[in-house]
Amino acid sequence: MLSHKMKMRTGYAVITVLLLIAEVLIALYVHDDFVRPYVGDALVVVVIYSFIRIWLPEKIPLLPLYVFLFAVFVEVMQYFDLVMLLGLEGNRFFRILLGATFDLKDIICYGAGCLSLGIWEWIYYRHCRRKHLQEG
Repeated sequence: MLSHKMKMRTGYAVITVLLLIAEVLIALYVHDDFVRPYVGDALVVVVIYSFIRIWLPEKIPLLPLYVFLFAVFVEVMQYFDLVMLLGLEGNRFFRILLGATFDLKDIICYGAGCLSLGIWEWIYYRHCRRKHLQEG
């Protein structure tokens, strides 16, 4: 029988893969003014969060905040043209991965994604705590 942590890790791995596929499909096939620039940016922080949770399945206080700060750091590095500073401007993969242009709207999308994660965690752990109290 799988332990609770192993079930959580497996669940987060599945979520990470599915969201990563969704992100790739959005990047390749969606060329609109809403889903690609806004939903894609909000989803990327969820991908990062779920990837971290594969390796650290127990609750980490403020993890959505830490993911947000990381995303903002990457966005600020775009302002300083990190891709060019690293000499990777000729590599399409790294231009897409690290981004090439700073946009304040991206930070707002990261914030929306991380806020959603924070709300989800609050509801999930509140439910788990209530369930645990009822069983005990």
